[in-house]
Amino acid sequence: MKIPDAMRPMMEVWTHRNYALFMGGMSPALVTLWMQRIGTLWLAWELTKSNTWVGIVVAVDYAPMIVLAPFVGAFTEKSNPVEVQKIAQYLSLVIAAAMAALVFTGLMNIWLLLLLSLALGCVHPFNAISRHTIVPTTVPRAVLPSALATDSALYNAARFIGPALAGYVISQSGVGYTFVANAVGILFYLAGLFAVRIDFTDRTSHGHGGMMSDIVEGLAYVRSHPGIGPLFMLMTIGAIWVRPLQDLLPGFADKVFAAGPEGLGWLTAGMGVGAMLAAGAIAMYGRTHGLTFAVLLAFMINLIATVAFCSTGWLWLAVLCGALWGGALTMMSTGTQALVQSSVDNALRARVMSLYTMIYRGVPALGAIIIGWLADRIGLQLAFIIATLLCVIPWIRAFAKRESITLSLEGHGNNLDERLLAASKAMAGVAYEQMVDLKSRATSLAGIVKQQTKTLAAKARVSKIGEKLQALKQRARRDDLS
Repeated sequence: MKIPDAMRPMMEVWTHRNYALFMGGMSPALVTLWMQRIGTLWLAWELTKSNTWVGIVVAVDYAPMIVLAPFVGAFTEKSNPVEVQKIAQYLSLVIAAAMAALVFTGLMNIWLLLLLSLALGCVHPFNAISRHTIVPTTVPRAVLPSALATDSALYNAARFIGPALAGYVISQSGVGYTFVANAVGILFYLAGLFAVRIDFTDRTSHGHGGMMSDIVEGLAYVRSHPGIGPLFMLMTIGAIWVRPLQDLLPGFADKVFAAGPEGLGWLTAGMGVGAMLAAGAIAMYGRTHGLTFAVLLAFMINLIATVAFCSTGWLWLAVLCGALWGGALTMMSTGTQALVQSSVDNALRARVMSLYTMIYRGVPALGAIIIGWLADRIGLQLAFIIATLLCVIPWIRAFAKRESITLSLEGHGNNLDERLLAASKAMAGVAYEQMVDLKSRATSLAGIVKQQTKTLAAKARVSKIGEKLQALKQRARRDDLS
């Protein structure tokens, strides 16, 4: 079966051994990780029935990223990230097992859940930053955008599958089994990590200034970069005021939509479906040309989807709005990551990506606490609508700088006439290829028809000659009888 041309960039990355082993081992663990996340959020809601407490649980899971990410980035840049990833998974396995044991024995309470979430939050920086460092080393630079987007597509496919499974497991068997599932998934991931073969012997020790000078250098690089700096700032604004929506979904599922854990699973799964489709689109696109404009547009769509989600009381309409929300968020985050990874100095990659990870995984802790507290007083829907409005002016400022951002990240301008000309040429090229393909198929079909016509004609001639011979034989017999 022929692979469609649009799918080729996404499929090509799997021909690289280390990428296939790394992502193949990680994929099951991503599904079970989302099962555990939904289990943790629902457990926090069951124990307290408070949006504030759910926000605090989210915060202690995310907050260590803010403090540790810059140090972990500098550390990972001088270490073997595969070994760092292995240690992070060992610790995650122990924490998942402890959560399961406490739930099954009936000893779990909100304070123990906070403590274990904090411990897991301290592991997340090592897990996420080493992962961002490993993926670019598993494929050639030419296919890096597709590799990163495929990574994101798998992550967001897990956001769809994991929550749906978690909702079913929680309602049928209990929340403890989501932690058991994650422990099993981690074992699959460790198997993949032990199978990869990546050379990191070029890692060097810290310079004379040590780790702190490395961190300062990374911050200065991001702040002065005309493309990375503005996109990171816009991501930070969104992470504070919009990203917590997915973490405070238990309150929406129970109070707004009265749908319980199954509703929570559907809402989270809807966001995951949209995110998976967006990441798949980036993976099939396979290049950075035009991604800057797409990232900026996705941010505004994310804001619109947030307002739409918070303006309805119908679960299934909210699921659709959540899908749009997840798709726009992933287009923004994955597009930003692809642009940064493709343009960043390799010597600063881990430090820059540690800031990306801190924004994406750590900063939402601030918003979760603020919006969770506000939601307990004025309601979840109104709290998020107010938070969304705070993001409009920062987006307008970033959009005004789109030309300089595009030049620094893509290496060319964002002139609309040039884009339209390039698009028309591309469409003309596609049309020409389709016409050539159609002509070749028509020629082939004509040849087949011609051959079949000749065959039928030959058979007809043979049949006609046979009939004439039969008639002559019968006439000869009559003549003999007479």
